[in-house]
Amino acid sequence: MIHYSQIAEGVENTLDSVTVARIQTLLPYLDERQKRLFLGIEAKGLGYGGVKEVHELTGVSKTTIIQGKKDIEAASEVESGRTRKGGGGRKSVLDIHSDIKEKIQAIVEDETYGDPGKTLTWTTKSLRNIQEALQFRGIYVSYVTVGGLLKEMEYSLQLNQKNLQVGSPHPDRDGQFRFINSKSSRMIKQGKPVISVDTKKKENVGNFKNCGAEYSKKKSPTQVLDHDFPLKELGKVAPYGFYDISSNEGFVNLGISHDTAEFAVYSILRWWQTLGKNTYPTTTELYIISDGGGSNGSRNRLWKKQLQGFADITGLDVHVSHLPPGTSKWNKIEHRMFCYISKNWRGHPLISIEVIISLISNTTTKKGLKIICAKDDNTYELGQKVTDEELASINISRDEFLGEWNYTISPKVLQVIV
Repeated sequence: MIHYSQIAEGVENTLDSVTVARIQTLLPYLDERQKRLFLGIEAKGLGYGGVKEVHELTGVSKTTIIQGKKDIEAASEVESGRTRKGGGGRKSVLDIHSDIKEKIQAIVEDETYGDPGKTLTWTTKSLRNIQEALQFRGIYVSYVTVGGLLKEMEYSLQLNQKNLQVGSPHPDRDGQFRFINSKSSRMIKQGKPVISVDTKKKENVGNFKNCGAEYSKKKSPTQVLDHDFPLKELGKVAPYGFYDISSNEGFVNLGISHDTAEFAVYSILRWWQTLGKNTYPTTTELYIISDGGGSNGSRNRLWKKQLQGFADITGLDVHVSHLPPGTSKWNKIEHRMFCYISKNWRGHPLISIEVIISLISNTTTKKGLKIICAKDDNTYELGQKVTDEELASINISRDEFLGEWNYTISPKVLQVIV
């Protein structure tokens, strides 16, 4: 650090003592712009050779002093509160390297864990390793800048999470995810609906404890029942949800009966009649991504039979892909809709159907998620069987790649007898 009280020591100059004292006194209290202008004025006042003398006295570069003179001579003005003209300073890394985010993505892609559908991404690469990889590609930025860019790209540091299945993953797991990602992207580009579906955990209706907390007066917690046994008169609800990936819209069919394949497909029909056909009025195809088990499982005969009925009613070719075993938590609806519903009603007793519908319908996100929720008063019977003949009558075509998980059910063509 320069001590301006000592700047004249050892420097031979022709400045008078008053000028030296003035510069020594004022210079430590000036910011960058003020120093530039002040020294420019002093150099200008000294006439020929003034820049050299001020430089030798202060140690400030000649370029800065000359620029100060130019600013004074041109009477240039800088915005209030700034030390440089607008546009001065170092350019943004994005201005210099417009494709830096794509290059970072390429670097971390092979080391990225989590949802292959890119609902949430994180990386095991350290910031400094990414910085070195960028330098190898001719981009020189700090690791701090890399961290900021990763945050903009929705990467984050993550703790370990118990999310892996016991035993070895299915050998076709990664291939199935690549298939789903590829088909989803293709259909979205074509303007066709791609929906992620699932049944949220059943909830008891009543004044029961709900995990989480909400603000209230000190020492005034909400009083709830001291047990979690379902109340027969209120029962449970089964929220069957839909998440439209491209439009960021959700729909929840709130069932009060059993979670069956009939309930699942009727829920899809309600979504189509409420949102789908209005959002996609010209489409002839629908792509459904679901878990591999439960009411919409890949081995569920009733699921396929009910989808045939849906296809016949709507005239749509219904494409279906099931997530591999043990990967239900990677379903997009879990990360883009259900988690926000749980967050919205945390700490709030679900005392009635009306309260549940209101809490679901008022769930929003910063990215504009909108959800419609409707109650389903139908009763769905357990144990419905589908015969081999009924199964054979389904107009289903299976994909060459993992046909048990990827198939299309089309409307039946009525045969006209001449």
